Amino acid sequence: MFVGCIDIGGTFTDLILYERGKGLEIMKSPTTPGEFERGFMDVLTLAAKSRGLSLTDFLAKLELLVHGTTVSTNALVEGKVATAGLICNAGHPDILTLREAPRKRAFLTKIDYPEPYIPRKFTCEVRGRIDSMGNEIDPLVEADVVAAAKHLETCNVAAVAVSLLWSIVNPKHELRVREILQNELPGIPVTLSHELNPVPREYRRTIATAINASLYPIVGAYVSQLDQALRAAGYKNELLIANCVGGMMPPDEIIARPIYSVMSGPTLAPIAAMHLTTDPNVIVVDMGGTTFDVSALRDRQLVVTPEATFGMDMLGIPKIDVRSVGAGGGSIAWVDAGGLIKVGPQSAAAKPGPACYGKGGTEATVTDANVVLGIIDPDYFLGGQMKLDRGRAVEAVERFARKVGLGTVEAAYAIYTTSNHNMIGAVEDITVNEGIDPRDSYLVSGGGATACHIGEMAQILGIKRFMIPSFAAGLSAYGGLISDVRWEEAATLHETHTDFDVERTNALIDRLRQRGRDFLDRAGFPRNRQRFEYAYQGRYLYQSWDIEVPFTLPGDRLGAGDFPRLAAAFHQMHERIYTIKDENDVVEFTTWKVRAVGDTGGADRRGVDLPRQVGLPAPKSRRKVYLGAKQGFVELPVYQGDKLGSGARIDGPALIEEPTTTILLLKGQTAVTDAHRNYLVELRV
Repeated sequence: MFVGCIDIGGTFTDLILYERGKGLEIMKSPTTPGEFERGFMDVLTLAAKSRGLSLTDFLAKLELLVHGTTVSTNALVEGKVATAGLICNAGHPDILTLREAPRKRAFLTKIDYPEPYIPRKFTCEVRGRIDSMGNEIDPLVEADVVAAAKHLETCNVAAVAVSLLWSIVNPKHELRVREILQNELPGIPVTLSHELNPVPREYRRTIATAINASLYPIVGAYVSQLDQALRAAGYKNELLIANCVGGMMPPDEIIARPIYSVMSGPTLAPIAAMHLTTDPNVIVVDMGGTTFDVSALRDRQLVVTPEATFGMDMLGIPKIDVRSVGAGGGSIAWVDAGGLIKVGPQSAAAKPGPACYGKGGTEATVTDANVVLGIIDPDYFLGGQMKLDRGRAVEAVERFARKVGLGTVEAAYAIYTTSNHNMIGAVEDITVNEGIDPRDSYLVSGGGATACHIGEMAQILGIKRFMIPSFAAGLSAYGGLISDVRWEEAATLHETHTDFDVERTNALIDRLRQRGRDFLDRAGFPRNRQRFEYAYQGRYLYQSWDIEVPFTLPGDRLGAGDFPRLAAAFHQMHERIYTIKDENDVVEFTTWKVRAVGDTGGADRRGVDLPRQVGLPAPKSRRKVYLGAKQGFVELPVYQGDKLGSGARIDGPALIEEPTTTILLLKGQTAVTDAHRNYLVELRV
């Protein structure tokens, strides 16, 4: 019997398959933009053929299938979302226009002011008002809602977002608006802000509601089509979809809240890293065909950000903090107006792909450069399943070389090093720019292309220890394979650690926990496989910005003596993020969260133990690799990774070829395999 996870990337669709007694296996099939479900089924067909089974027979043996989708992410990036309408309070139609004046863009003075996510012509105001205490100041004018529905019907909207002031403390008006809309616009999905994102910040609550509404038809159609294709092919068991808070959800739940599928694939990489290492502080990198993603673990905790952005808009909901730059194997090299070499963010992606793929690409990419430099063997790409065309790679790099006045090999190396520095900048953004020294962290390298580059990146960053998992090319897919089902319930309740109502706070936590338990019950988890995690958002009194702080809840209830403990945890978190704290200041708690977790048994899904390596590993061949102007072409030993045993030691400079990745070790770097053939690399002293 099998368990599998499929992660759709920009170039390849990855399948990590776990079979009891035989461990893990990675398979890759080209991604099919515009028809992602076809690539999804293609990689399952590939897995069936590898075992001599028909697709139907293979699916009958598949106990569980989990999936990280890029459909919602691509829709946002490309602006191909469904047309949505917004209903808001009278006098407040500009919430999405004014935003929060994002701090990180304060000095971008030469850009046009961005349009609101939902245009004003699709924004309708309704009279009625709830105050901050939940009192009804003015009753809802239902005629305004009816008029709004008629206007939005003429606009042909596919979904409606409803975000009214202080619905988080009294949702009466929002609930009535939905009832009216369901009567006036039957079949049109409605998203209510207090149900989706119950936080006090109006812009964040409204933008999340707007994004969710615009994604509802797209994600719903994709997940439904995928589920139907699987059922038609004979799959009868459970399908789970990745979310952006580090877990999985049943299809019906992700269809109802599609915003939680945004960037869900990359958020699985730190989940995988948490299972691969015991280090407290970890940097996780993942270089695919289109992007390079960076995330981190701090004190064995996932880093959650409430300020994730897309373009000039926030996502509005908290998600695992993953920073992405356009630096993948398919990233295209070009020259700017000043004559400087640039790589990305434009990508050859899956179609047409790098020139060496022979599918019509003509621009020089990072993968083409690696072929020209000798790092990648064109005859052993994907373990020899896909042959690369070295001649086309050379032609593409030669055309680029003429633009910059370099030789072909020198131009390829310039592409290689420029890409490395782009990725180093992304690592520094999540470490140095956050006050963290990357040299104090362990590094886990994921992605099919990363191992070609990680040696030089580690040297420049001063990182002396890093890991390249044997399944690095499917790191995010592995994260999905071992992830639990996870959901989050939140609500607003203002308290301070010096003036609080224990019973009111406990009553709120009880309600959130019960809603989380209801979710897990619907997902089919017995009580002995359910657990709950707790967090709050807090700030110093009169401070503008909240931070999230996890806490434990012994006995399932807070006591009067727990609030000083929660405040102490806030001081520590504030110091970790901002390097300062004020233990004499009052801590204000604004939002309370309960995360419901259903145990899928993923922690036991790992590779089988390898036999110990006997003697020194012997290289299978030698290959000339260009290592820069000082060294030129150097003949390096090439080792076949899937033939190595546990405890094998390989000293750089050397190449290790796995079926789905190629590792370049530089001088002074030594790799030792562990029991699952993960490569533990250290700098020799």
